[in-house]
Amino acid sequence: MTTSDDELRQMAEFEALAEKAYDDMYKTRYPMGLYSDFKDFFDLAISAAERAGRPDEAARLSKRREHCREVYRKHFDY
Repeated sequence: MTTSDDELRQMAEFEALAEKAYDDMYKTRYPMGLYSDFKDFFDLAISAAERAGRPDEAARLSKRREHCREVYRKHFDY
């Protein structure tokens, strides 16, 4: 397996963790910690995509992170 493959595997793992944290926000009374988690996991996924030489994936993940942040701010940021 090449380094690029390793980075893409990490990207997918971090993206899955980010999406799980985002989904779990709706199941807790205290979503702030999960908000921080999903931002961090998306950042790690974006970095892995960039290291793998996949700017298309980095852009897709950045767009998804921004969407999730907007939803959080609209529904949970009191």
